[in-house]
Amino acid sequence: MVKGFLSQKGVDFVDRDITEDAQALAELGELGYMTSPVTVIDGEVVVGFDRERLEHLLAD
Repeated sequence: MVKGFLSQKGVDFVDRDITEDAQALAELGELGYMTSPVTVIDGEVVVGFDRERLEHLLAD
């Protein structure tokens, strides 16, 4: 849902698969999370699909 939302908004993003990318999994752990999706926008972390928060962060 996050990828579809960002695509619909015309936002460029990097999709990293933690099941195939050990570095991505390690970085996720460093953020303190072991679930996905996790979206980072300007250093702000959004866990899951939180449309309201994503809209707010993209508006800034």
